[in-house]
Amino acid sequence: MWNRRWLALAIAWGVCLLGWLAVALVPNSYESETRIFVQLDDVLAEQIGIGANARERDIDRIRQTLVSSVNLETVVRSTRIGDMVSTPVEMEAAIEQLEKDIKVVSQGENIFEISAVSGRGNLSDEENAALAQAITQRMIDIFREENLGGARGEMADSIEFLNEQLASREADLASAEQRRLAFEAENPDLIGGAQAIAAQLSATRAELRSVESDLAAAQAALAAIDGQLASTPRTIVIPGSGGTQSTLAQAEANLAAMRARGLTEEHPDVIAATRTVASLRERSPATGSGGGGMPNPAFTSLQSMRVERQSNVMSLQSRAAALSAEIASINASQAREPGVAAEAQRISRDYEVLRTQYDELLQDREELRLRGQVESERSAVQFEVIDPPTTPRTPAAPNRPLLLLAVLIVGLGAGTGTAFVLSKAGSTFATASQLERNFGLPVVGTITHTFTEAGRELRARRLKYFAAGLGGLGMLFVVLMGVEIVQRSTVA
Repeated sequence: MWNRRWLALAIAWGVCLLGWLAVALVPNSYESETRIFVQLDDVLAEQIGIGANARERDIDRIRQTLVSSVNLETVVRSTRIGDMVSTPVEMEAAIEQLEKDIKVVSQGENIFEISAVSGRGNLSDEENAALAQAITQRMIDIFREENLGGARGEMADSIEFLNEQLASREADLASAEQRRLAFEAENPDLIGGAQAIAAQLSATRAELRSVESDLAAAQAALAAIDGQLASTPRTIVIPGSGGTQSTLAQAEANLAAMRARGLTEEHPDVIAATRTVASLRERSPATGSGGGGMPNPAFTSLQSMRVERQSNVMSLQSRAAALSAEIASINASQAREPGVAAEAQRISRDYEVLRTQYDELLQDREELRLRGQVESERSAVQFEVIDPPTTPRTPAAPNRPLLLLAVLIVGLGAGTGTAFVLSKAGSTFATASQLERNFGLPVVGTITHTFTEAGRELRARRLKYFAAGLGGLGMLFVVLMGVEIVQRSTVA
């Protein structure tokens, strides 16, 4: 390797010069950063339904659309980048490059960081630093426009669209209402369609069943009153009075009491009581009160109750007959015109659908209008710039000192590696032991290389030249590092 030191030094110089030239041609990139604080808390916004989740979605939407092609084209035209764009193809290339250079990062819930990088080779370091700052400032302006002006414009467009839809739905609703009124005027018994008729029929049948149940209860109550009247004497016997008439009244009372107890006509006591009543009636005079009794108050009360319950039964019978007639009329209407009933149902359904749509659109418009007023007057999303974009003083990329050192190490490694590879691939042997191992023969002896005075001077001179070449490589590296430090300190 030492015998090939000049080749190694030449390769190291070549690799380092080429590498350092490539590093020098890489333009510096300057990065400008800014941080924005976004305020999400608003009590009034919460009251009208603009919750924190909705506002966070709005902010995420703004963050995602902040680097859209339209916004990036605005940035290109409003900065020095637009001076270098003259064709649509160049504009697309500039937008694509700018999309890579701009980053919008969310730090926590309320802080956003916007960074922009500029490293164009046709601009100086000062111009690239100023351009990075201008791009960042323009992104802040776009964020503000998207949050305030853009949101208001979008709100106004949405309200205008809802107004147009409401006008269209109102015209359709008026037309449907006219059709429904005309149909109801022609078919008053089919108002509401088949569904309404079916509901009316079901309700009428339910009412009829209720009336029939009440009628059965009233008839049972009337029968009970009749039974009580049959077992209650018309007159009562006054104690101490006599005469055939009073005896007859007492016998009839006894017979009624037996029947009230449930005794049948075949019972011996009932038969005997019946014979007694018949015998007394034969002996009783045809006219006259007999003076032995007085009218029974219980019998008179029962008669009054019977009249009342009988009138209730007649009223329920009349109501049941009316309901039956109404059910027959509804059935006749359904059977008469099935097509008309279907048309009534369709008209009613269309009207209800249009009415529901109109009410929903009207409610949406009012909510949107109120929301727009709150967002405009109260600024539901407020933000402030925490760290304004400043002109960067040092380049963000590339890390030129590190690259220069890496090139030096690669160059030295390439020269040393080349010398090592050639030493292994060559046909010379550095030691006698290597010669013995390769040929398998003993080495009798070696001849030492002896230098003369002139040879030693030549060798020392060559060694100085090699050291100077190696030191010059290191000195060039130091000079390049100094130039880089000076350039970094001269940036505006």
